Parts: sequence; C-alpha cells; structure tokens
Amino acid sequence: MKTLWAPWRMTYILSDKTHGCIFCDLPKKDKDRENLILYRSSHNFVIMNRYPYNNGHLMVVPYIHNSSLDGLSDEALLDFMKVTQHSIMSLKKAFMPEGFNIGINIGKIAGAGMEEHMHLHMVPRWAGDTSFMTVFDEVRVIPEHIMDTYDKLFTAFNL
Repeated sequence: MKTLWAPWRMTYILSDKTHGCIFCDLPKKDKDRENLILYRSSHNFVIMNRYPYNNGHLMVVPYIHNSSLDGLSDEALLDFMKVTQHSIMSLKKAFMPEGFNIGINIGKIAGAGMEEHMHLHMVPRWAGDTSFMTVFDEVRVIPEHIMDTYDKLFTAFNL
C-alpha cells in the first residue's frame, strides 16, 4: 500500500467549525496570511481555495453578501472584473500557467457550494496537470504546500 501524506489537513480536522459566512467573516479579521487572503480592493478580495483543484486555485469574492451578479452595483461589478484580470496577471507572473478555468456557480443546482455568497473560481491549468491519480484513485496531487503557494502569489499580487 502507498501512503499519501497531507499533514496540513489535521489543522482543519481539529479546528472549530464556525457557522456563518466565511466570505463575510474572514476579511474582517486581521489574519490575511492565515486566512489565505492575497489581495484586497475597494469592493472585492482574492482568497486562495483551502482545498484546491489545482495549485494556485483562488477565488474572487465581493465583500457584499449577495448570491448573484445582479446584486452588485456597477462600481462593484467593474471592480470584480478588474480584480479577476489582476488575478490572471498575478498567476501568470507567479506560475506561468498555460490556461485557466474560470467560473461562477450561481445556485445550488449549478454547483454552488456557498450559494448565499457569490464568488468566482479561478484554476490555473498546465498541459498534463491531471494524471492517473485523479482517474483511478480519485486523488488530486498538489505539488506545493499551500503556504509556499500563498507566499509566491502574495508577492505577485502586491508588487
């Protein structure tokens, strides 16, 4: 039998599972690195996905607690797209991906895990970034510790 080590998961397993909206609560804390917040603008912030599909998986999130794009003001919506653009450029600087999957799931039926607070997922992609592990073992291999990824991305976002 082969063993896959993921010791950082124990922090989550033992952590207090608070109720409420993480996208509302986390930006209010002064713990951006701990909460994986990479960047803040006037209406939105960028946070890394703690359980990524791929290395560098992040989310663009409005500060306003809203379930859809139609609840954002024109100013917040423009900022949302500008922050998305900045995120693409920052990921390119840090990791040189060959492409991106970018999407917004609105509504539970569309796959929204946090359906009450709209957010955009951005997953950098490289040729060959999926392997037999995903197909046969339903395991995804992330090649870098999440805090190392955070440090690289934080620098790229905030130059």
